[in-house]
Amino acid sequence: MMNMSTLYELKEEHEALMNMLYDEEVDEQTVLDTLEGIEGEIEEKADSYAKIMQLLSADMEALKKEEDRLKRRRETLESNIDRMRRRLYETMKETGKTKFRTQLFSFAIVGNGGKQPLKLDVPDVSQIPEEFLIPQPPKTDNDAIRKALAKQDLPWAHLEPRGDHLTIK
Repeated sequence: MMNMSTLYELKEEHEALMNMLYDEEVDEQTVLDTLEGIEGEIEEKADSYAKIMQLLSADMEALKKEEDRLKRRRETLESNIDRMRRRLYETMKETGKTKFRTQLFSFAIVGNGGKQPLKLDVPDVSQIPEEFLIPQPPKTDNDAIRKALAKQDLPWAHLEPRGDHLTIK
C-alpha cells in the first residue's frame, strides 16, 4: 500500500516537480516518474476527500431535517401558548376580572410600557415637514452600473473577474 501524503505535502512535491522541470540537469524519465507518482496520490487523496465530504453532507442533511422538525414543534408550542394567552386575556377583559390571585399564580392586565405607539395620518411622507424626517444616504444601483459598464468604461467603477470553485460529481 502506498503511503498517502497530506495535501500540503503533495503541494510541496508539486512545487519540487515544477523546479525539476526548469532544471536542465534532471533527466526526462525522473520528471515523468515523479509526475506520475504525484498525480496518482492526488487522485487517491481527492477520492478520500470526496467520500468524507459525502458522509459529512449526509450528516448535515439529517441535522437540517431534525432542525426543521424541531423548529416546527417549537412554533406549534409557541402558537398554542399565544392562543391560550389571548383567550385568557379576552376572558378577563370580558368578565371585568383584570386582576386576581390563585394559590399558584398572580394574574393582571396591565398597560404596556415603552414609547406610546405612533400612527401617521398621511399616506405620503412628503407631506411631513422636513424637520421630522431623517435624511437617508444615497444608495448605488449596482445593476444599472453593470449595464453601463457593458456599454462603456466608467472612470469610477470596473467589473472584477469572477472567482472559481471546486465541483465534485
